[in-house]
Amino acid sequence: MSLNGGLQQLRMRSFTLQVVDSMPSLRWQHSTIALLLSILFMGCMAADKQLEYASDAELAYYKGVAQEIDYPLVEAELDDRVANSLAPRTAMSREKDEVWELSLQDAIHIALKNNSVVRSRFSNVLQSGDRSASIYDPAIQETGVLFGGRGIEAALADFDAQLNSTMAWGRNETVQNNQFFGGGLGTGGTLVRETAFFDSTLSKQFASGGQFIVQHQWQYGGTNVPNQLFNSAYTGFLRTGYRHPLLAGSGTEYTRIAGPVASRFGGITGVTQGVTIARINNDISIVDFEANIHNLLKDIEDLYWDLYLNYRIYDTAVTARNSALRTWREAKAKLDIGGIANFKSADEAQARDRYFETKAQAASALNQIYNIESELRRVLGLAVNDGKVIRPSDDPISAKFTLDWAASLAESLTRRVELRRQKWQIKSLELQLKAANSLTRPRLDFVSGYRVNGFGDRLLGSNDNDGFTQQGFHSAYETLAQGNHTGWDLGFEFTMPLGFRSAKAQVRNIELRLAKAREILSAQELEVSHQLAVAFQNVAVQYLTAKDNFNRRRAALRRVELNAAEVRAGTKTLDLLLRAQASLADAEVAYFRSLTGYNKAINELNYRMGMLLEHNNVDLAEGEWTDAAYHQAIRRAWARTHAFDSMKLKTAPEDFVGGGFFVGPSETEDVPMVEELPPNQLEEQEAKPVVPPAPAAAESDE
Repeated sequence: MSLNGGLQQLRMRSFTLQVVDSMPSLRWQHSTIALLLSILFMGCMAADKQLEYASDAELAYYKGVAQEIDYPLVEAELDDRVANSLAPRTAMSREKDEVWELSLQDAIHIALKNNSVVRSRFSNVLQSGDRSASIYDPAIQETGVLFGGRGIEAALADFDAQLNSTMAWGRNETVQNNQFFGGGLGTGGTLVRETAFFDSTLSKQFASGGQFIVQHQWQYGGTNVPNQLFNSAYTGFLRTGYRHPLLAGSGTEYTRIAGPVASRFGGITGVTQGVTIARINNDISIVDFEANIHNLLKDIEDLYWDLYLNYRIYDTAVTARNSALRTWREAKAKLDIGGIANFKSADEAQARDRYFETKAQAASALNQIYNIESELRRVLGLAVNDGKVIRPSDDPISAKFTLDWAASLAESLTRRVELRRQKWQIKSLELQLKAANSLTRPRLDFVSGYRVNGFGDRLLGSNDNDGFTQQGFHSAYETLAQGNHTGWDLGFEFTMPLGFRSAKAQVRNIELRLAKAREILSAQELEVSHQLAVAFQNVAVQYLTAKDNFNRRRAALRRVELNAAEVRAGTKTLDLLLRAQASLADAEVAYFRSLTGYNKAINELNYRMGMLLEHNNVDLAEGEWTDAAYHQAIRRAWARTHAFDSMKLKTAPEDFVGGGFFVGPSETEDVPMVEELPPNQLEEQEAKPVVPPAPAAAESDE
């Protein structure tokens, strides 16, 4: 169908609607409406026809725009660490960057300063940005307002005074069709009514569950009906009321756990909206943040020692490459001179093969340094390349650790954040169970109210003389202020769902969740003990391995010296010397690998004991409060200072939280300590490696 044809059809339909609307006959109107509905129904059932355009030139732009991918216009300043970053280092780079001697404590300080969004070693901020840990998480939880994630402020808002006000005006004119019920206006008369309504209510919820309200209301009515005392009058009242639950949802404990009980008992919305549960949720968010900081500190130290190890591996690879190059040169010189006993052309080829093998290993080791350094920079929150190359300045620990199992296990069960988080969950469920049991009782509320009524021809007036009555109703507010017309109500409201199916199901659900949470805690404690045991084993085996590899390195060095002397004397072949050099390089790498592994095992032990924060002198603290909070805190402190105990009330609440506990070892048990090795025992002496050198350039192949 063409565009002109479609417009013509639309004009015809519009014309038809105008003709139908002008028909006076009711029968024709019914027939036309039925026909119109049939046409519309058939139009809805018909398939959409393909539109044909006379020219697509003008629509091509809009088609292209509609099919493009949209990008959000967000004003965000680019981070200087990204904008000013240099190109990453590679194995082919020959720039002589400044060496940055970085200690482990400085690395931790930099990471804590730069990681407002915690970037652990294996976290993915790009894929899970919203779920990434940050310093804002505890504050976000504390200011939450949605159901299931309310913070303390939102929970306390239930006890804020609420002010509701309504004002409305109206006018209505109706013709009277009855001479008897026309209000004296007669048949055909017009009844005029003018109305106005004002209502204002101030309510306050108390922690005990009670609710106090103050309500003020005025209703205005004006009419032209004769035989009225006043053709316009104001009727209103000032009322106070108090409601207090006595059974279900009663008491301060329930209100603090679940929040104020719902007005409709049948609409149970859970028992997790109180201040106490909100505080537990805040504590859980702090625990989650602390757990992420633990992971960050562990990753920093592991990467620090990995970088140290790769510097050592590169140093060993460069030394092996240079030794292989000298050996190749000596072999080449002997081959060129000729006449050397026990020397063949194959020895020169073997020496050349060994040199290029070590050269490739040195290039690979240098690239691994750059990779680990980049990973450490990412975790520290630094730029990819700022013109400095990080080099660890701390030496790994080589002393022997003597640990006590009982003391370490007690520390783990006390300090592990995973166990603390699970205990918060158990505490929350225990409180929820108390509140849920309260809802298995009927709803019985005490209700009461007192009101003072007012009436008058006008809302305000200078006197009460209305000219008709002896009492005087000229001013409604004056009548209200006199307080001669009062009323009161007192009683009880009882509500009970037969069977309490929903309330009992909620109790059973929380009981099962609580049982599961306690079983999970037992399983977690068992898991903690096994993880600690593995950490104990790793510390021991890494220490023994470091000692053996140290002795192996000394033996390998002696082997190289002896084989080199015999090769120079002509009593041994070059093959034995090359093998000895390769063995020395392997022993060197194995020693430093086991030494850094020993330090990483100690780091793992502190991590499994939950002591990384204390070990690295890191303290978690919340930010400063607002000035109003400090003033409110000091006022409450003064109030507690001048208060006195009531003999009939329980003024001291039960303990809600407690400090950490530590089951220390007895005086006869060995405590965790560092023991230096006896210097007179050769097999137990530890190497004290020097600061790793900067990456060295390869010697000439010529």
